[in-house]
Amino acid sequence: MTFFDWYFLGVALLIGGVFGSFLNVCIYRIPAELSVSVPRSRCPKCLTPIKWYDNLPVLAWLLLRGKCRSCKAPISPRYPAIELLTALLFAGVWLCYPVLKEGQPLDFRFFAYALLIFGLLLGSFVDLDEMWIPDRVTIGGMIVGPILSFLIPALHATDSMVTSLVTSLIGLAVGFGSLWSVSLIGKLILKKDAMGFGDVKLMGAIGAFLGWEAVLFTVFVSSLIGSVVGITLIAMGKRELQGKIPFGPYISTAAIVWILGGYTWWAAYVNFVMASGG
Repeated sequence: MTFFDWYFLGVALLIGGVFGSFLNVCIYRIPAELSVSVPRSRCPKCLTPIKWYDNLPVLAWLLLRGKCRSCKAPISPRYPAIELLTALLFAGVWLCYPVLKEGQPLDFRFFAYALLIFGLLLGSFVDLDEMWIPDRVTIGGMIVGPILSFLIPALHATDSMVTSLVTSLIGLAVGFGSLWSVSLIGKLILKKDAMGFGDVKLMGAIGAFLGWEAVLFTVFVSSLIGSVVGITLIAMGKRELQGKIPFGPYISTAAIVWILGGYTWWAAYVNFVMASGG
């Protein structure tokens, strides 16, 4: 990697940290139906507004030793953890889809995928806390996904805006329809909701951004992750925690895996199947 490669990777980390800080605000305020812009961030204990230098992602928490400067109330380590996670994911997206690459036109997929990951993290943490996913993540994703697909055809590996838009809409329909069918069949068999409708809408948003192949990958991998977590909890004697973990975070994790290289696994699988069939 050149100096400029490292420089822009650092910029991606910084941007991710800043978005992670804003993500903490959204996770706290959106379920409470509060504005995410006003008032500015403040200590939840003493309500003292947080200075800009005490709001630096990760670094401020370390310098303050995890305590409010004013009242010394402890600040949850979850805040810097989310900031660090977002920063690392943004850096990962940059490594996979650098905007600037020598000898090649600008690639804007980084911005679309970074936005999607922000939404997936927001939906996941709200789902973990509240057991529902905000419509601004799911419905918003189903609206923004096709728009960005039209503007950035490379999202669906094509140069045609129209083809990219059509692919996005097919992905939306497959994503929404697949989980809606599972939800409907599960309800008929179990006589109760087998899956939240937020998960259905979330899969529609993922399909709109990533296409129908990503939907199939996400359904399979999220189910696999859920099974591994469930078996692990049973082995640890914590079976009661199974029902407290919603499915949305598994879906989001699988979609992020696809963005960060999971599509190569899918391509290898398809090639294997075709070779076996031949």
